Amino acid sequence: MSTLKADTIQSTGGGAATLTKQQATKAWINFDMTSPTSSRDSLNISSLTDAAVGQTNPISFTNNMSNTTYAGTHFSNATTGGITSTNFANDYAGGFGSFATSSFGASSYDSDSYEDAKQNLNTIIGDLA
Repeated sequence: MSTLKADTIQSTGGGAATLTKQQATKAWINFDMTSPTSSRDSLNISSLTDAAVGQTNPISFTNNMSNTTYAGTHFSNATTGGITSTNFANDYAGGFGSFATSSFGASSYDSDSYEDAKQNLNTIIGDLA
């Protein structure tokens, strides 16, 4: 068996090597919908916009997806208070609002109305353009 050891792997053009045709996470974001809407941390996300109460759209990619049939996961939870085990509201739900090659939208609602969630997690899987 051979062992490959490397400190840096680059593309043939000298830039960062990209994952293509592999099913790995291509983007993720951990963000707060409450005022002001803000990202805590992310990968391959350039910006996000507060569209309305409980709606963040667009959440823009730094590097576009190859098509709009990518998949993802979405999690919304927590009241507008601090993120602690006592502030999680189990009746929160959410989902994706739109899919474009350059962005996607996310929403959060409590019971039957949109509501800004303190904790929002999104993961995107698919092919980069």
